[in-house]
Amino acid sequence: MKILLINPNTTEALTELLSEAARSVLPPDTTLDSVTAAVGVPYISTRTEAIVGGMSVLEILSERHADYDAAIVAAFGDPGIGAARELFDIPVVGLAEAGMLTACMLGGRFSIVTFAQALGPWYRECVDWHGLGGRCASIRMLNGAFRSISDVQCEKADLLVDLAMQAIEQDGADVIVLAGAPLSGLAPMVRDRIPVPVVDCAQAALRHAATLAALRPVGPQKGSFARPAAKASVGLPKALALRIAHKDCA
Repeated sequence: MKILLINPNTTEALTELLSEAARSVLPPDTTLDSVTAAVGVPYISTRTEAIVGGMSVLEILSERHADYDAAIVAAFGDPGIGAARELFDIPVVGLAEAGMLTACMLGGRFSIVTFAQALGPWYRECVDWHGLGGRCASIRMLNGAFRSISDVQCEKADLLVDLAMQAIEQDGADVIVLAGAPLSGLAPMVRDRIPVPVVDCAQAALRHAATLAALRPVGPQKGSFARPAAKASVGLPKALALRIAHKDCA
């Protein structure tokens, strides 16, 4: 089984964090390859940046989907995931969706804990897009600057634990979802300090992707995610333009 992890951010260090966390739960006989977006922003935190990152996801998948059994969109807001499911025949799993659905299996309501205020509006829309608003107790965000996006989990670990405790005590959270690619790998290090289950989204996404690849549920689609009719385009990357035009083998 082969799984592709796509980091829509442009920071290689985040790809390494994501990959390390995912590999820690890699099933036997499974290969994980990772790729970082070549264009975009160092880390996605707004709707605009998510659209840019989503385009990178589609471009990368159009070039590489045929070689993999499943793919992971490895940014918490799942940029481009709906479009990816329209265009490609392999299961595509989102970091946020996998983390939240895992949390729903562990308790009644979950809280999302993350490292920056700017992420709040986009994350709230992501929760609602996935239809999980009723299961989300709160979105708790740290306030204040950080030194480096790749080191934010080390710098802010104690504050994130405090924020998780507030979500439990004040919001009634049964489960904590540590949100954002920069927090990948943090959950196993702080679980003993938080008295409810704590979900690492990279780990959850890897295991969900592997499960879906093994189940092979994707076949001809006639629902709302059916592949769109062929259409010409202008100026798109070649592989993506061919996929949209239903000319994959051209």
